[in-house]
Amino acid sequence: MTKIARPFEINEAFAAAFNSRDLAQLLALYEPDAALTRVPGRMTSRNAFCTECGDIALLKAEWTIQADDGSVIARGSSVEVARRQADGGWRYVIDRALE
Repeated sequence: MTKIARPFEINEAFAAAFNSRDLAQLLALYEPDAALTRVPGRMTSRNAFCTECGDIALLKAEWTIQADDGSVIARGSSVEVARRQADGGWRYVIDRALE
């Protein structure tokens, strides 16, 4: 897993890990006590904003999950809080999909 050097890169890394179906890579984006629910399909994610304050960042993403035939399974936005880790990389602390 590549270390996320800048917090605004974390949403795109999430979509790439989601699409690769590599659960270990996906979980590596979260702090150790996180739980994750898997969803089928292919995801695209675009940052709406990323605001940093020291070692904490607040992000918002607009995302879409599509089936193999291109039909949309889910679409929405999410807000996340990420924290800079001891190694300088960033991991999610909170990841909340919005309705």
